[in-house]
Amino acid sequence: MPDTQPNLEIIAPSVEEAIARGAAELGLPEEQLEVEVLDEGSRGVLGVGARQARVRLTIRGARPQPTQAEPQTILRTDISSSAPDTSESSLSDDLDVDDQEVPEITKAIVEELLTRMGVDAVVKGRWGEPDAPGKVRPLLVDVHGEDLSLLIGRRGETLSALQYVTRLIVGKELHRPVAIVIDVEGYRARREETLRRLARRMAEQAIDRHRTMSLEPMPANERRIIHIELKDNPKVTTESVGEGNHRKVTIIPQD
Repeated sequence: MPDTQPNLEIIAPSVEEAIARGAAELGLPEEQLEVEVLDEGSRGVLGVGARQARVRLTIRGARPQPTQAEPQTILRTDISSSAPDTSESSLSDDLDVDDQEVPEITKAIVEELLTRMGVDAVVKGRWGEPDAPGKVRPLLVDVHGEDLSLLIGRRGETLSALQYVTRLIVGKELHRPVAIVIDVEGYRARREETLRRLARRMAEQAIDRHRTMSLEPMPANERRIIHIELKDNPKVTTESVGEGNHRKVTIIPQD
């Protein structure tokens, strides 16, 4: 029969605190305890995705008790802490998060960012459809509230910055990239329709005048809208020219 020893498992915000609590509960100094760290825990990012530490404590020199049963394990959890426990239903060590959880995690991160910015808004996250078969599906985050123009900024610059920071944080938290698209009060949808109309109008001018037409400099996601809108027009082709913030789309008539 295998020798087994009773042990005590403690969950707390940190490894040090878990050991101290276990020692206090057993009434023994920490030097008399063998400590096995099961999970060092994680503080998460902006408090999102945090895990508590988990340790197993065994009394040094405790007399083994022969038994056919499994080793006796007593679990103590810090139920007063706001951090989630490390049960099997929580995030695993490698953060292999189910896709159904990603919108909620992203939503929580965006809400935290907005709170730190002093913005009161309602945030919703959902998976969108990929642009084409085999393409990555985007995670759409919609932000609604009153007077959110400061979140959009000039030509959407603030919104783009918020989206970029959110992608970085979510990617770090999940250990994988996520194609996040943030929209504020339908701004992106309105902007996309404006760009599509602009593309069609400028294409008509290029054809009528038999000359290349240049649009204003745009970020990559807006240039992409122009290219997609005109890709099936046999009378024109499009190219992006320029460098950095001065990169723009040109519409070239075909003979």
